[in-house]
Amino acid sequence: MPETNGYMRFFPYEDPYDDQRAAMDRIYNALSRQQDVLFEGACGTGKTLSALVPALEYAREADKTVVITTNVHQQMRQFVTEARQITRQEPIRSVVFKGKASMCHIDVGFEECQVLRDNTYELVDAERDRDQLERRQEELLDESQEGDERAAEARSAVMDELESVEAEVEELEEQNTCEHYYNNLAADTDEFYDWLFEDVRTPEDVYEYAGERTLCGYELLKDGMEGVDLVVCNYHHLLDPGIREQFFRWLDRDPEDVITVFDEAHNVEGAARDHATRTLTENTLESALDELDESDDPRAAAAQNVIGAFRTALVETYDDALGFGERERVGENWEDLSIANDEGRDDLTRAFLQGYTGPGVDEDLAAAAELGRELDEEYEEAYRRGDATTRTECQTLQAATFISSWVDEGAALGQYPVVSVRRDAGTEEVYGRAELYTCIPQEVTGQLFEEVYASVLMSATLRPFDVMGDVLGLEAPVTMAYGLSFPEERRRTFAAGTPALFSSERDDPDTQAAVAGALSDAVRFTPGNTLVFFPSYAEAERYHDLLDVDATVFRDEPGDAVEDLRREFTDSDDAVMLTSLWGTLAEGVSFDGDDARTVVVVGVPYPHLDDRAKAVQDAYGAAFSDRGDDPGWEYAVEIPTIRKTRQALGRVIRSPDDFGVRVLLDERYTETASEEMGKYGVHDSFPPEEREEMVDVDPTKLKFAMLNFYQGIGAYDGEPPTP
Repeated sequence: MPETNGYMRFFPYEDPYDDQRAAMDRIYNALSRQQDVLFEGACGTGKTLSALVPALEYAREADKTVVITTNVHQQMRQFVTEARQITRQEPIRSVVFKGKASMCHIDVGFEECQVLRDNTYELVDAERDRDQLERRQEELLDESQEGDERAAEARSAVMDELESVEAEVEELEEQNTCEHYYNNLAADTDEFYDWLFEDVRTPEDVYEYAGERTLCGYELLKDGMEGVDLVVCNYHHLLDPGIREQFFRWLDRDPEDVITVFDEAHNVEGAARDHATRTLTENTLESALDELDESDDPRAAAAQNVIGAFRTALVETYDDALGFGERERVGENWEDLSIANDEGRDDLTRAFLQGYTGPGVDEDLAAAAELGRELDEEYEEAYRRGDATTRTECQTLQAATFISSWVDEGAALGQYPVVSVRRDAGTEEVYGRAELYTCIPQEVTGQLFEEVYASVLMSATLRPFDVMGDVLGLEAPVTMAYGLSFPEERRRTFAAGTPALFSSERDDPDTQAAVAGALSDAVRFTPGNTLVFFPSYAEAERYHDLLDVDATVFRDEPGDAVEDLRREFTDSDDAVMLTSLWGTLAEGVSFDGDDARTVVVVGVPYPHLDDRAKAVQDAYGAAFSDRGDDPGWEYAVEIPTIRKTRQALGRVIRSPDDFGVRVLLDERYTETASEEMGKYGVHDSFPPEEREEMVDVDPTKLKFAMLNFYQGIGAYDGEPPTP
């Protein structure tokens, strides 16, 4: 491909990899045809630039804005690095955007911020009017002193208006305002924007710059996003429909003028599901009832009736669902309770409708929502005037809105009603929460991908593409996949046939001995660090005690400062890290070069199939019933599990000079056993080129296979270990 391709001006390095070059060309062509792209590229092969370079070129040609997004902090930092490299070669205007909560210097919530912003704007606007009137009356005074009678008459009118505006300013000064935002409006901010666009600034850079000058960096970024080439942001700016609408407004772009690039796009499914899920706690219901107790509005009785009935039903439902002694064992984390009912609607809905008495649920909910909206407006006005120190949120409005959704949508395909309980850390009391859990994410993503000009979704683990397209609601996307293009002789992938770690077999001493033996061999015959992923943290703890190695053993646990632990591990030269494949080290984290030489996945890490997971499985089974024999299991369980496994394998071998071994430790991964185990074998769930690289080995021979590989490339420093 000739270097005269226009998009190469945005490529910041000397030469792209061959696959990078091919991907850039195909993505550019797809964008020029307004097609979405599903782009799978092996870890470490430069996917970010492969997507970003042609997107920036097409955006410049067609007057679009590129928004690149991720849910992984390390990837956000990588985007900033790549954007800085690009702008040193071909200047681009970039903004890196985070949520208000992480950038606010006075730590107020969203609703309070909105009121403070409006109040401050009104104050500054009134002060500008006052200053303009003062200047005008001074001019008229000079003219009248020179004998101009009409100027004297005009000045009298201006003075009357000035007196009124000064009174308005005094009144506005009594209201709650924000000093930082005031300075945004009152000061000359050209210096900030000159600084901002000299380079690619992180939100932390902006926060520090703004804090030193008592400015609001968040609002400055919002005001400065118009006309930028590239925005880097988190998933929620695009996946939350309300935030997305505002976000595009800040960009001063219609959706059809935006090209979105999603990194780690295999996570979009779960993130979209989270953004669509709605909750209502018992505490909010009680606060709503207290709020209504203080209202003398005639609609309050109707609102109390329906909200009180829902609150009573919630308590009855979780009381009935908690078995003998279970209430005492409830902890501080939310715990789901089963409320499914074979006879129709869930237990909470049935309890609510049976317990409610009145003219009609819909009628009472409409009255509650109407009253709630009026109360919410009153709270905002009180905060605006300075009569309240905080912006109160209307609990009645929240409760009425949620209950309406619960009644109207709770039985719809893809909606799963849930009741959860937890123990309040302060009062030690158990309380409940109702939740509408969204099983099918395309209800969120389908609208997004239909609105924007085009989208590129990239990841090391997107295949099978048809499943990804179905789940996210993509219409006929262009698909492309590029495996590891680094030298094959510098890597090996072994499928070691240890006994299958079915949940029923994990406690078997013989199974444990076989797995621990193969795992210990993998650690001993690795010239450097070994990274080991288990189906759960509990399994990592189990094998921590069974390992027989001289290496330093690190174990990641929930709640650990994982970055500190990762740094300790990578600073070592003969260590093993034991962690869960469902933890934070399995994706989005690089272990380059000597950081880790061998990665092992122990078992097939199917997620715990709780009621939510089963609901997703059932919803997918119903939605995609024409896609095969068991699309629910395939879409909801097997494919996401294999994607997680592939992500874990991608933590090593990240560059052409890198080398390493990847081990799958469970007979279900082997080609031989998979043929015998039917649906339990997962060998065929991997993409073809990855299956071709898998070498079946007897677990007792794994050490010889690793010795031969590492010795063959001269990886051992000194004498190799003895089998």
